[in-house]
Amino acid sequence: MRLVLAEDSTLLREGLTRLLADEDHEVLAAVGTADQLVEAVEQSRPNVVVTDVRMPPNHTDDGLRAALEIRRRWPDTGVLVLSQYVERRYAGRLLADRPEGVGYLLKDRVAQVDDFLDALDRVAAGGTALDPEVVRQVVAGSDRPDPFGRLTPRERDVLHEMAQGHTNLAIAQRLHVSQSAVEKHVNAIFDKLDLAHTTGYSRRILAILRYLGT
Repeated sequence: MRLVLAEDSTLLREGLTRLLADEDHEVLAAVGTADQLVEAVEQSRPNVVVTDVRMPPNHTDDGLRAALEIRRRWPDTGVLVLSQYVERRYAGRLLADRPEGVGYLLKDRVAQVDDFLDALDRVAAGGTALDPEVVRQVVAGSDRPDPFGRLTPRERDVLHEMAQGHTNLAIAQRLHVSQSAVEKHVNAIFDKLDLAHTTGYSRRILAILRYLGT
């Protein structure tokens, strides 16, 4: 895939560039500021952007705001946020706008290189890849009433895994149940959230959006 990286740590930026090159991905640009990120995307039109949150010029949430602008201007560009921080306000907006092709991982919780590469592949394919802690904090930041009182604990587990972007097969493996059991739980979730007869939109995405409090 064709990527643009945005990371103000030179060491990490160079490391990611070499890692992705070793995996036969093309890094079109590797930049250190949020402004440079938007410029690089405008010039090179990558498949996916990988960005930190707290970057120059303000070292607050510049990278995440740049990601929102990129999604607005180039909606087919996947965005994978890789950060030490969860910025609930902008993370919620990024996911609420259109969660397809969006990921948000925490640096200190990416235990294996393969986990990062798997998340990158999911985002590039139009899926989602969310760290469980990101999901927890976004949900905790919502002041809306809980619409999931009808779900069983196992259905909540399945929906939590769905929100991280996992397929039914991956959920079955992670929860140590059969894939058919996961499919039954997913259908039950759709029924209980009144999504069973929804057409024109992905029921899976709608369920995730409701889970994230959007």
